[in-house]
This record gives sequence, structure tokens and C-alpha cells, in this order.
Amino acid sequence: MAMQINGNYAQSKTDYAERVKEKQAALRAEKAKEAKETKEAAEEKGSGKLSEPQDVYIRSEKSGKEPAGLYRIGQDENGGRKIFFEDPDKADRADGKEEPKADGKKPKIDDGDSQGKPAEVCVGNTDKVDREIEKLKEKKRELEQQIQSASGDERKIQELEKKLAQVEQELSQKDNDTYRKQHSEFSRLA
Repeated sequence: MAMQINGNYAQSKTDYAERVKEKQAALRAEKAKEAKETKEAAEEKGSGKLSEPQDVYIRSEKSGKEPAGLYRIGQDENGGRKIFFEDPDKADRADGKEEPKADGKKPKIDDGDSQGKPAEVCVGNTDKVDREIEKLKEKKRELEQQIQSASGDERKIQELEKKLAQVEQELSQKDNDTYRKQHSEFSRLA
């Protein structure tokens, strides 16, 4: 087999390089086109132009139906919008009256509710809890004094330290705001 080399070698080399560049350009154009199509699809999806069925919110006033859930939108005393919670336990009561509660907000203190009933005012008393905590603190002081005075008897010191640990544990459980709130006594004001 004979091969002939002529001046066309340089030309074929550039032809191959040009073909590779053309293929790469075509691939880049395809990728750009795909990227553009996926971007358009994402924009179409984001703009709500889906062919799939969607859930649609229909206001209860427009639908003509009563709300099915426990929450409903109503107006407060100032005419603003408010979310009310309808308690199913109150619906089961014999009196048949439902009193909606405001949801997600701190309770208001006012002169009465929307049905004309006066507001109930209560006062919390923590005196009993405070006395109990003070007794524990006094007992702790006494045990600490007894431990200091019983310098020679190791067994007695160990007993007193055990009692002291119990008193300190009980005191740490009771000497806080949570315990005070849970064990407060409430009474109505007239």
C-alpha cells in the first residue's frame, strides 16, 4: 500500500479542527436551548400555568357554605378581621351557646365579652407556697447548723447530710416561678 503525502495534509488538519469546533458549538447551543426550556418551564410552573389540577381557596361567603373546621374568620369589636376557634366541647353542652375564642393571641382583659356578660376578674395568691418554701429554707439552715455542731460523730454527720440533700432537692423543685404558678390559689373578685 502506497501513501502519498502532499500539501493537502495541513488542510485536512484544519478541516478536522474546524469540525471539532463546530460539534462543540452545536453541543453548547443544544445545552443553552435545554437550559432555556427548563427555565421557561420553571417560570411557567411558578406563574401558576400548570396543566395539573390545583386546590383553590374559595371564601366561605362566596361558597355559601358554613365553615367545616374549628376555625373561622370573623370580625372583632373594632371591625378588624380575627380568627375564632369554635370549641367542640362547648357545642356539646346542653345550653347550645357557642362562644368563639380568639386564637393565637394573648387574652385581652376587657369589660366583658361580645354577648354582654361582665368579665370575670381573678386574683392569684402564692402565700401558701411562699410559707412552704420558707419552712424548707429554715429546715436547711437548721440542718447545716447541726452538721457544724456534730463535729465528732461521722454517722450522725452522714445522716444529716443525707437529710440536707433531700431538703435541698425539694427546695430546688419548689423555689421557682413555675411551681408558684401551678400551686397558686385563685379567687374571684366581686
